[in-house]
Amino acid sequence: MRRDITLLWGLRSRCAVACLYCYFGTVEEHKVSPPDQLGILSHISRNDLSREEITAFARTLEGSPVERVVIAGGEPLDWPAALDLIEIIKNAGCEVVIATNGIPLTRPGIAERLVELRVDGVSVSLDSVDPASNDRLRPSRSGKFGHADVVAGIQALLRARGTGPAPRVGIYSVVMRPAPQEITQVARLGAELGVDYFVPQPISLAPDHKLFAELAHTPEDTVTVAQELAQLQADPAGLEVPSPGSMLRFVSAISTQAGGRVQECFGGAQLFFVQPDGSLWDCPSDRRIAATPAERRRTIAGADARTLFDGRPPCTDCSHFSRDCVNMWPLVLDMPRLLNKESSR
Repeated sequence: MRRDITLLWGLRSRCAVACLYCYFGTVEEHKVSPPDQLGILSHISRNDLSREEITAFARTLEGSPVERVVIAGGEPLDWPAALDLIEIIKNAGCEVVIATNGIPLTRPGIAERLVELRVDGVSVSLDSVDPASNDRLRPSRSGKFGHADVVAGIQALLRARGTGPAPRVGIYSVVMRPAPQEITQVARLGAELGVDYFVPQPISLAPDHKLFAELAHTPEDTVTVAQELAQLQADPAGLEVPSPGSMLRFVSAISTQAGGRVQECFGGAQLFFVQPDGSLWDCPSDRRIAATPAERRRTIAGADARTLFDGRPPCTDCSHFSRDCVNMWPLVLDMPRLLNKESSR
């Protein structure tokens, strides 16, 4: 069986960091007005799959076309059964990449356990080299954590890995309009810390988001951002970075406020997105989800991964290009190289 599917799997768990731009929205807003649109995520839910339902599906990954599982949150390492789930997925022969805020890596035994489980990659979120700037946009819910803890988490994982090959450790950075220079500055910080890869992402906010005007790029920002990305490509400071094609997608996404078309899109062919309630979508893009016909609305609840993806089409053109899409290219096409598994396809 051809194993070429990347499964982005979101687990709802309270994150210690309350990012102002979080794609799960905010707890405060959703207490007042719970979202009811198709595919919209929230920190508040009463219909998440149980641990038993989640692990039952994970056990069917062996012998399935799923090659890689990217576990995200909330904060996935705060999900109560996270380490058990990772072990099941690894035993099924899949690659595992963890998307984390980095803070759980400072807890005793967590970094060491990820090494023992042979996790393939750990992507840590860090948006600025300046602690005050980072923590203003990624404030701690309790006031106890911040930039220093994220850096300490990265260092703890690198120490636990030692001279071993895995997990590969990387930094994911959300790039915002006021600070395009963070593209190269955070890369240099990552190199100083000793991480293996760095992935900059354009911030993705709905036009009606209260921070859209302040943080979202406009077409006028294209030149400055393109220059920073070109500099990163020319001098990645020894880190693996997304391919030139992925960087072009970044620039294309901010050069227009409208949508666009993606030729040979891998959503629904090589990429699928699982929400905490088990809903399975062709990709995380809210535009793509909203356009999903009823017959394509599925769930992993009670499903078998060995047959769930039967009949998936080859990569096809998609007319729902948005900034959400940019973050998917490194997960699918660049990840083998970021994980030092093979050249980018």
